[in-house]
Amino acid sequence: MAETPPTTDEKKLSPAEKAKLAAAKKAEAAKKAGPVGDPLVDNGDGSITDPNSGLTWKKTDAWLDKKQFYTWQNHQEYVDWVNQNKDQFGGYDNWRIPTKAESLTLFDKTGVKQLLDKNGTYYPIDPIFAPGGASNTWITECSDEKIIRMDLKIGLDTPYPTNDVWSSMRLVRKEGEASAKPTSAAPAEAKAAEVPVEDAPAPEVKATPVKKSSGNFVPGPKPRKDFSSEEKAAMLKRARAHAAEVKAKKGK
Repeated sequence: MAETPPTTDEKKLSPAEKAKLAAAKKAEAAKKAGPVGDPLVDNGDGSITDPNSGLTWKKTDAWLDKKQFYTWQNHQEYVDWVNQNKDQFGGYDNWRIPTKAESLTLFDKTGVKQLLDKNGTYYPIDPIFAPGGASNTWITECSDEKIIRMDLKIGLDTPYPTNDVWSSMRLVRKEGEASAKPTSAAPAEAKAAEVPVEDAPAPEVKATPVKKSSGNFVPGPKPRKDFSSEEKAAMLKRARAHAAEVKAKKGK
């Protein structure tokens, strides 16, 4: 697309004024070229609905809620905390981190929408969200093997070579999705399995009452347990013969 040649008045502008005018034209052109959609809706309960995607977003991010960032390995702690305190966040308990595609719906490619971050600088997402948060979030494409973080200042997901990376989170949900199950704490049965054997209570053993001897009692032989395979086969043969004999008698 060919650029519009500068007018006579524009030629008289200083370099700084020309740059400012060019930026304004670029933003206006992007605004016109950008997709037209319905505005986001603040539900007044800590959640924001996007009628274009059907997604519901938390109005605040992890930094605003907890004043801390999370590594990928412990990010679920924050997700669980939000779902366990659902009354503070729309009454929903199926909040989760977004996919890459979902997080990009927040990024305003036109550059018209601007939100103030925790460092006092602006980044391109709708100012309907609470200001003062962070401009990054964990996404579901991240894994223990491949650390990926979404940067909402530039609208790109960035891979990192190590897992020593921190991020905020913007949680999302969609109507009809199942409630999230806490995964930070191990289930009770799993915890029980982790108890060392030596710390486990010993099984209760009932004592056998001791019989008083009349004075004429002679101890009998102790039962054997070390039978050979030939002896076991002979005993099995006798047992089967006895069973057949009993069955024959009952049939008369």
